[in-house]
Order: sequence, then structure tokens, then C-alpha cells
Amino acid sequence: MANDNKRVQLKIVGICGSLRSDSYTRSVLEIALASAQENGADTELIDLRKFDLVFFDEDRKDDYPADVEKLRSLVREAHGIILGTPEYHGGISGVLKNAIDLMGFTEFEGKMLGLLGVSGGQLGALNALNSLRTIGRNLHAWVLPQQVSLPEAWKAFDENGKLKSAAIEKRIKEVGKLITEFATLHQLQNHKEFLELWQRLANNPGGTK
Repeated sequence: MANDNKRVQLKIVGICGSLRSDSYTRSVLEIALASAQENGADTELIDLRKFDLVFFDEDRKDDYPADVEKLRSLVREAHGIILGTPEYHGGISGVLKNAIDLMGFTEFEGKMLGLLGVSGGQLGALNALNSLRTIGRNLHAWVLPQQVSLPEAWKAFDENGKLKSAAIEKRIKEVGKLITEFATLHQLQNHKEFLELWQRLANNPGGTK
């Protein structure tokens, strides 16, 4: 019989929906993943610039390049996922939508999902984040209520690439922390340990004090 107290090492992946070399989306994802790592998870940034992907096409699904399966495998092995996207024309980036289309329930179902969005405009990335939230629900993922929308990203960072706002940085780190905490709860096999960890969580993520 397997040891009921054995804990699986948690893995959190972040998928960057921007192809820019100096991507603000990538920068906020790195902050969230660093927080997840600080809270005990192994992390990996999935930089879609480095993947040879094709447009989703059901007719050629048996002829996809190897990087499609590589992407699927990385996400499939993760216990939690953070999606980062710039907002383009009121929606998520095409490269991120296509990457998600190349995957499905096998990669997302039952997993914790965190959302980060950046925008060049004053209104932020709320439309893109709402779209990702809908996609996450349709893929049967557990989408964190907390999300971060970064407006006017072009002036949010200093010359060293650091966020100027400590408040926003704290919120981004909270996404990484909560993804790790709740993904851990999903993985626990010991009922008593589950209850003990649940009671130590700071707040109900769906409510306020």
C-alpha cells in the first residue's frame, strides 16, 4: 500500500502570452512564479517564443510538430497554472488563445488557475482576464478569484525592470502564493493534514472580512 503521508512535490507553470523580447507580461509572470517558489513549489516559465507551434487545426492533429506535445506535457504535469496575457483589442493575445486551443481538459481540468493581465491603456486588461476566466471555467479549472490587471504597463516599471508600485507587486505575489497553497490542498492525501492546512489559510479566497 502506498504511504498516505507521502507528499508530491508541487509544480506550478506560468504561460506567457506575449512574444515580445522585453515583455511586461513575462515580467509579471516571473514575479508570480518567484512567489510560488518561495512558498515551496517547483516552477517553470513556459515562454511561447521558444516553441514551434502551429495554428490549431483538427484536420492535422496527427501531424503537429513535437513542441505541441512538449507544451501539453509541461502543462499536464503541473499542479497549478498561471496564465499571463497582454490585452489586445479588448481580448487575450492570439498566441495564448492558440496555445490553449492546442490543449484541453487533460491539461487543465481540476487544476488551480491564476490570471495576470497587462495593458498599455488606462483601463487595464479586465476584458482579457474575463475571457481567460470563462475559458478556465469551460476547461473545468479552479480559477482563483484574485487576479491582477496592470494598466499602462509601459510606465509601471523602472529603468531596472522593477515594478514601481509595491502594492501591485504584492498582489502579483499573492497570486503565486495562493496558487501554491490551494494546489497543495488539492494534492493532500491525508484528511487530517488537509484540515490543518486549510485552517491556517489567511482568508477565504472567495470572500472578505
